[in-house]
Amino acid sequence: MTEVMNRAEQEVVVQENGEKEEEKKIETEKRKLGGMRTMPFILANEVCDRFVGAGFHSNLITYLTQVLNVPLVRASNTLANFSGVSNFTPLIGAIVADTFAGRFWTIIVGSIIYEMGLVSITVSAIMPQLRPPPCPTQENCEEASSSQLWVLYTCLLLTSLGTGCLRPCLVTFAADQLDMRKSKVESRRWNFYNLFYFCVTMATLTALTVIVYIQDNVNWGWGLGLLTIAMALSVIAFVVGSPFYRKVEPGGSPFIRLTQVIVASVKKRKVAVPADASLLYKNKELDSAISHDGRLLHTNQFKWIDRAAVVTDSDMKVSSQPNLWRLATVHRTEELKCILRMLPIWTAGILHFASHSHVGSFTIQQARSMDRHLSHNFQIPPASMSIFSVLTVLIGLVLYERFFVPFARRFTGHKSGITCLQRMGIGVAVNILATATSALAEIKRKKVAAGHNLLDHPMAVIPISVFWLVPQYCLHGIAEVFMSVGHLEFLIEQFPESMRSTGAALNLLASSFGSYLGTFVVTLVHSNTGKERNWLPDRNLNKGRLENFYWLMAGVQVINFVYYLICASLYTYKPLEEYTESCKGTDVELADDPTLLHYYKGDGQTDRSRNVMN
Repeated sequence: MTEVMNRAEQEVVVQENGEKEEEKKIETEKRKLGGMRTMPFILANEVCDRFVGAGFHSNLITYLTQVLNVPLVRASNTLANFSGVSNFTPLIGAIVADTFAGRFWTIIVGSIIYEMGLVSITVSAIMPQLRPPPCPTQENCEEASSSQLWVLYTCLLLTSLGTGCLRPCLVTFAADQLDMRKSKVESRRWNFYNLFYFCVTMATLTALTVIVYIQDNVNWGWGLGLLTIAMALSVIAFVVGSPFYRKVEPGGSPFIRLTQVIVASVKKRKVAVPADASLLYKNKELDSAISHDGRLLHTNQFKWIDRAAVVTDSDMKVSSQPNLWRLATVHRTEELKCILRMLPIWTAGILHFASHSHVGSFTIQQARSMDRHLSHNFQIPPASMSIFSVLTVLIGLVLYERFFVPFARRFTGHKSGITCLQRMGIGVAVNILATATSALAEIKRKKVAAGHNLLDHPMAVIPISVFWLVPQYCLHGIAEVFMSVGHLEFLIEQFPESMRSTGAALNLLASSFGSYLGTFVVTLVHSNTGKERNWLPDRNLNKGRLENFYWLMAGVQVINFVYYLICASLYTYKPLEEYTESCKGTDVELADDPTLLHYYKGDGQTDRSRNVMN
């Protein structure tokens, strides 16, 4: 009998050893995937996407006003609404990716839809029957018919759907290939988000110099055709790198998990929350699929949510598995807390994007009326003026990484120099200066136009250099280095790990809501500032008061800046538990002994001496 029992015990040990060996083998295989070698394939897709987006969107105001003869305000609102749709669809793409499709297949499908939209709009630009007769004088022009506009809207919708699949998934899919645990991130000398933004900005720079010039000086068929070819090449490059990718499996619908936590909290509204947080429910195995980088630790904010993690007799099913509509783990309750903490900061981003959602359209029209000659035979295309903003971003990102971070680190002791929230705050402040500078430049432009009796001539070239607009472009670029990159990093890093695509989508969703809010403000200003001296006239910008609109937007940004400072001062970074190599194989769920973990406050600082118990 004893011999049989010993043999059984040996078989169990062999089985356990076999399972451990299998787990190690799987872990080794996973480590062979991903890494920096995948970045060229992924970034090639992202670079082409941004190249297409910049070449397509930056000069679309010219296509609408000069080719389709759409009035300025209507064209600007059309672009803002299109931008709003393009920045809203990523939320749908993120939900699809995080819930069931995964990021890889979402990117593939999105690229195909995007390509369909580009092919369609290229065909519409080539065929004369899909646009009205030319109107070089821009007076008494025949506008595009409803059918011609609907062809354009269909093309824009396809590109928006494609964007919705690409934008939230590419940056997070690239992050999936790298070890994004805090200990690994801190050991790197470079910031992934700065590198990512640098690459896409280089693509934007190329589009603004090459594609816009072709559109303005050759024809729109070639300009859009090259973008279509570039997008097709990006799809090929992304597919070629497929064997090397680390493809993270989706962890199920995050919104169902959040709903379960809320429902469980409501059902237990009369249940008392224990003073000792260690008594709340935890389940490492249950959370393993949604906490690869570490589990979220308990926080004392929003204590009413903690009721969902209080264990009662009726919470466990017959199979000893929890009823997730009555009981949630601490990690899952903290996911909901993370989102609630981030919402005020996110809403501040909406007003920031709203304040300059139309600035690009109006600035292009300003540039069109100014002297753009670099030589006797060459002049800068109006849409290419934003190259100065792009160059500022490229130079600014390098200076930020190489000089600003080490300099700031001397005073703050922070690994990144400053936190994401501080970085975003600086960007919001600089953007106020940029808008005020735009108002001053418009006052100067109109003063010169009045001095040469050109206010009544919308197509006349005012003898003032277009380089008067450069300071505002540079300031907008500096603001982007701080605000845009900081906003993206904040949302992805502070969002729950299993919802990173949704976090990236919220970055674009803020821009979407900002575009719609900006459209509302522009429409309101246009319809309530009279006919004689309308701030935003349809045809003749010289007769308008664009500078007043800029001052209004600067005032909105000042209010938003005060609101942001209040929200940022009250924000608490998410606490994250991360396992060290020495902790592997320890069942910390039992918590019989304190297990040494790395405890991260979420702002880049580490407390390695703290004992964190489950």
